[in-house]
Amino acid sequence: MVDIAKRELIYFWYYFSLQFGQIVWYWIFGMVLGSLISVFGEKRIHGLFAVLGNKKLGVIGLIPASLLGIASPLCMYGTIPIAASFAEKGMEEDWIAAFMMGSILLNPQLLFYSAALGVPALIIRFVCCFLCGIAAGLLVRLFFKNKGFFTFPGFEQPENRDIDPNPAVRFLKNFIRNLKATGVYFLIGVGPFRAFSTVCAGGTGGYVFWRAGW
Repeated sequence: MVDIAKRELIYFWYYFSLQFGQIVWYWIFGMVLGSLISVFGEKRIHGLFAVLGNKKLGVIGLIPASLLGIASPLCMYGTIPIAASFAEKGMEEDWIAAFMMGSILLNPQLLFYSAALGVPALIIRFVCCFLCGIAAGLLVRLFFKNKGFFTFPGFEQPENRDIDPNPAVRFLKNFIRNLKATGVYFLIGVGPFRAFSTVCAGGTGGYVFWRAGW
């Protein structure tokens, strides 16, 4: 019994370290990209969306709104206060819906992580999230055009923690926060999957992931 457990642990550790080595660089580069955009590009992205609100693009505006949402590094909880500020400025609600859906479903960091699954997975994820953003905007436009869909009572923009005057220090602090926020979940994601593959190596789940090169 001890020999069997030892063998399974060795088997698990070998494939865990193999998989970890395959995807850890995507995780690191994804955090670097996310921190760069968060520190140096977030205001520009939100500024572009605010400028978009001054243009009379109609339903066509859903396309850049969804794309800018995907480009935004904010998570769901950070997106809602930003969306509330756009609503206060009179931004069309269908555009806000497209921006929010795109931002909640995907961001540059997650998009980079998707590259670990291969180019087809990356393209599928991007296209699906982009279309979901447009679909959210269309639904709001069709069913709530003259009714008002969003209400944001009590929502204020979150405090910006990237305020250090030194750009390099701002980036480093953001990267460390990113590391703390995602590190445990990264290990949790790799560990249980590899344990599942170890126990159910001959099952359907193992077959599917092995076919994908994992």
